[in-house]
Amino acid sequence: MFLHPLIQNAGKVLAGEPLSETEALTLAEEISGSDILDLVSLANKVRDRFSPGIVPCSIINAKSGVCSQNCRFCAQSGRHHTGIQPYALLDQEEILKAARAVYAEGIRAFGIVTSGRGYCKPDEEFNRILAVMDALRLELPELKLCASLGILSEETAKLLAEHGVWRYNMNLQTNPERYSELISDTHTIEEKIRTIQYLQQYGVSICCGGILGLGETWHDRVKMAFAVRELDVDGIPLNVLLPVRGTPLEHLPVMEAADVAKSFAIFRLVNPAKMLKFAAGRETTMKDFQGLLMLAGMNSMITGGYLTTRGRSIAEDRAFLASLNCFISAGSGGQMQ
Repeated sequence: MFLHPLIQNAGKVLAGEPLSETEALTLAEEISGSDILDLVSLANKVRDRFSPGIVPCSIINAKSGVCSQNCRFCAQSGRHHTGIQPYALLDQEEILKAARAVYAEGIRAFGIVTSGRGYCKPDEEFNRILAVMDALRLELPELKLCASLGILSEETAKLLAEHGVWRYNMNLQTNPERYSELISDTHTIEEKIRTIQYLQQYGVSICCGGILGLGETWHDRVKMAFAVRELDVDGIPLNVLLPVRGTPLEHLPVMEAADVAKSFAIFRLVNPAKMLKFAAGRETTMKDFQGLLMLAGMNSMITGGYLTTRGRSIAEDRAFLASLNCFISAGSGGQMQ
């Protein structure tokens, strides 16, 4: 029995009753202190009931930097001076080598990520990516292929589906109503939503979440949680901002661990049966509190590194998950092999 009446009321999610936007916002704004642990406990129970197990994935930064867009958080924007090393699209063999390595470690979902606005026409670079997808399907047929290539047209979305992409990442990043203010004004949130809808039309599952700690409010976080619920996406990756020197957000404070845990718990209560993934910021901002996040409703993680930061090795994460087994239901998703 939870002591706080708001958390008791939220317990209705365990019985399959959805949480309203007003109820989620009230939780976000009023739950604090030790009551956050009760909220985390409820989120863990909801995850165990509706979406158990921890399913890891891995990505490769296949093309880095010199992006034409002005996303305020991003180290890869060509408009920011962050000191990262840019490079063109990797050769096919380099991408295959990375996929083989994570597959050998037991990872069964592998994502190809490129910097840039996206692909509205199947140009030479896009066709090279399709060729990589074909080679991966031939060599590693059990590997689930993921991609994050930016904004797409219906034509390029259809081609990705035809070449075996299982899941596509297209993040809303924040409250859609404040996208141009908090994220970027060189493209629109409507273009991103159309990309999601094109892919769903052709049977590609969607990974769609955002970033916490951009200077947004609790209202913005709740609005994002309900926006991804409305889009009926399959996975929800949440990143925690580590302010990058040279970006407009470089002076923002790092988000408090308690607020991160509360955010994850609320996303789980709003989206009880979806894959909730902790992406960037897991090591750099949560540090000693990573275990708390594992118990706040998440059931997926990116392992083996991110885009411009190293992350943790698959072996480290395997040991970490093993140490949490007594708290987490294994379910049908299983653990790292």
